[in-house]
Amino acid sequence: MSERESMPCDVVIIGGGPAGLSAAIRLKQINEDLEVVVLEKGSEIGAHILSGAVVDPKAMNELFPDWRDMDCPLAETPVTENHHWVLSEAGKSDLPEFLLPPFMSNDGNYTASLGNTCRWLAEQAEALGVMVFPGFPAAEVLFNDAGAITGVVTQDMGIAEDGSHKGDYQPGMEIHAKYTLFAEGARGNLTKKMKAKFDLEADCEPQVYGLGIKELWDVDPSVYEQGKVIHTQGWPLSETGTWGGGFIYHQANGQVALGFVTALDYKNPYVSPYQEFQRWKHHPEVAAILKGGKRVAYGARVINEGGWQSVPKLAFPGGALIGCSAGFVNVPRIKGTHTAMKSGMLAAESIAAAIAAGHEHTELMEYDAAVRDSWIATELKKVKNAQPAVAKYGEDLGTVLAGIDMWMRTLKIGLPITMKHHRDHEMLERADLFAPIKYPKPDGTLSFDRLTNVAYSYTNHAEDQPVHLKVCDRELQRESELEVYGGPSTRYCPAGVYEWIIEEGAEPKFQINSQNCVHCKTCDIKDPNQNIEWTTPEGGGGPNYPNM
Repeated sequence: MSERESMPCDVVIIGGGPAGLSAAIRLKQINEDLEVVVLEKGSEIGAHILSGAVVDPKAMNELFPDWRDMDCPLAETPVTENHHWVLSEAGKSDLPEFLLPPFMSNDGNYTASLGNTCRWLAEQAEALGVMVFPGFPAAEVLFNDAGAITGVVTQDMGIAEDGSHKGDYQPGMEIHAKYTLFAEGARGNLTKKMKAKFDLEADCEPQVYGLGIKELWDVDPSVYEQGKVIHTQGWPLSETGTWGGGFIYHQANGQVALGFVTALDYKNPYVSPYQEFQRWKHHPEVAAILKGGKRVAYGARVINEGGWQSVPKLAFPGGALIGCSAGFVNVPRIKGTHTAMKSGMLAAESIAAAIAAGHEHTELMEYDAAVRDSWIATELKKVKNAQPAVAKYGEDLGTVLAGIDMWMRTLKIGLPITMKHHRDHEMLERADLFAPIKYPKPDGTLSFDRLTNVAYSYTNHAEDQPVHLKVCDRELQRESELEVYGGPSTRYCPAGVYEWIIEEGAEPKFQINSQNCVHCKTCDIKDPNQNIEWTTPEGGGGPNYPNM
């Protein structure tokens, strides 16, 4: 007999982000008698949510038509100005807005803390009767004899690093559900397993990613302009043949959210996305905004960048992918919250109809079809060649070609071409083909070392627990990741998790400082041998982002 307790419900949702909470809310709006459970691995809703964020309210308008009058924090800061800077090392030029397709405008959008917006969504969900359980990661998927998903098992608590049970040991609970929604965000561990088990990516391009690194600053009131939005491209990534860009959002309460996204298809193993971000802050135009200010929070996460051609099959027996688990980010617009929410709502409608018809554990083909017939598809198809154009032709020519392609699709004269992707880890090249990059030392005022910044993510994990970052083959890590690629894990990780300790007369030692992990999942994506697997740690572990 199993030692685990079990709990039945109609729907269990893995992840308390915009997609998962929107699905939960929509289910209860349709049928208040449905029993809906949301499992969130963070210590509270919003603790692991990180985004710029400038949000298109289209999906929020559908979910709560009167949300602006419901004390939603998203309503506090409408976008008032929109700028796009192309940076050189010491200067900038403004990209005129008239050169961009109309859908690239931020008129009518809002800038806010996505974490606080999710906290508000959770309040609405709980008011409708949704059971929200923060601090409970889903660690295992349950199946019936026919191979359909029947629920999940939450993470065991109180396991020591050596695998023994501590005094406070508590086995995970089985959550049995008629349908299970995967809303884990980008590169979720269980989502990755479902993609493999059900071969969900058989007919799509591989997903590709960018690493977004963010800081929140209290700035001098003299430079603060609430609602002002700035995006940048060019320097410093132009110096290393890498691409991506920065953002500066003047949000509520005199704060500026700024960050930097580096595409993870870079070739040079000496590139450090974290150091590129710190260097970017020293650009004269960026530094002028931060002068006299104070950094108050830090974090990082990966972002889906594959676009429409990387959207996998969405439904499988008993389960479905929603939000960033599926990959609905509009890369040129730098937005994915609205599409994530809409996907959750469409999944909820499909599930509610299936349960009303007496079904359970079936394949929600209607959901997959609904997404492909929705405004999600219409929007993403317009920009499907933007990311791969820049990835293939470089930022300068690629941006021009991407702009032409988006304009042609906007004018309904697009060519019948869908560009392909290459997996990010396959793009990394040998270290001997490049010279090491000498990044400037942090000055402690505008730029900071990684470990100091990690302290501002308020990350914490129980010390005595199994390491949640699994290295499949330690010898392969030494022979390839270190000796061939120069140890890129020490540079791509934005939290200083990985170290190669090299001492005379001893074999190099691969040290994992898992206590620092901010759950960005870059290692799971960029390791050249796919030899590192990110898994869920004990519940509540990881960052505790305030206002991010």
